[in-house]
Amino acid sequence: MTATADYDSLARRLRALEDKEALRALMIRGWRALDRKDWQTWIECWAEDAVLEFGPWEKIHGKEAVRAKVEEVESPYASMQHHILNMHVDVEGDRATGIGYMWFVAVTAPGSTSSPYSMGGPYDWEFRRGPDGWLLVRQRLGVWWTDGEDTLRAFA
Repeated sequence: MTATADYDSLARRLRALEDKEALRALMIRGWRALDRKDWQTWIECWAEDAVLEFGPWEKIHGKEAVRAKVEEVESPYASMQHHILNMHVDVEGDRATGIGYMWFVAVTAPGSTSSPYSMGGPYDWEFRRGPDGWLLVRQRLGVWWTDGEDTLRAFA
């Protein structure tokens, strides 16, 4: 193997690692913003032509429609925690796909003795690299389980 081939191989492997880390960072930045109800930072992680598919909701098309629906549903919660677990991504040039698990916990009345509402299920993502980096293009989210009562009926 020549020095050029070694360098090219190393550059490809390094690019793959950088892309995977950029995608992980994108998701964590966005979902931490959700917990703070920083809707602007969260939606900046999405492409203009984004699609959100979530269990009980109709398919939502377009970045602003995605923001409007999620902000409407999650704003009433006093506090939330969005967890992304077992995340895995595959990168193919300027496109990527990913999977993971969601664990969402929400509190409606801080300090009350009632238990928080939580749910979990699989994430399925599609990403696209643009001039400013990676963006989320499609998110499918299934609900496999819930715990507690969704007293706000936000996810019905």
